[in-house]
Amino acid sequence: MPQTPKHSSKSKATNPEASNAGALGEALVAEWLRDRGWLVLQQRWHCRWGELDLVIGQPSPQNPTQPIALAFVEVKTRSRGNWDYDGALAITARKRSKLWKTAQLFLADHPAWAELPCQFDVALVCCRQTPKKAALLQNEATPLDAVQAKAAIAGYHLTLQDYIPAAFTLD
Repeated sequence: MPQTPKHSSKSKATNPEASNAGALGEALVAEWLRDRGWLVLQQRWHCRWGELDLVIGQPSPQNPTQPIALAFVEVKTRSRGNWDYDGALAITARKRSKLWKTAQLFLADHPAWAELPCQFDVALVCCRQTPKKAALLQNEATPLDAVQAKAAIAGYHLTLQDYIPAAFTLD
């Protein structure tokens, strides 16, 4: 039975701006990870339990296209003045359990990776909407600043605030 969000006025399903900002945050993190040598294996992988924002692999030194370890990355994109410490408080026990179940189904669909070591990472992205006047002057995306993980695209300024490897485990 589908659950309705507690704050439906701010859910991604009903707020296209939030959905767009979330997708842009995921793209920023994916590019940042690629720049650091990770393989981005899947983006926005869906199943009945939910979605994995990013599935990344640590490349094998012998075969750089094959992963030797996996990370399931939960990306939280927030605007300034948010209530949940840039998304960190949104990773509740219930959310961790849902991510675990989703990851299990992902591994069942990808048996070649099922025995690899896995971890759950969290990326916190700050998103500011560019004022309309400035957005009109911004015709194309600015390149990703690989040192600070910042980008301007589609009327938004995005910054990777924090990347937490092995952010949680299930007890």
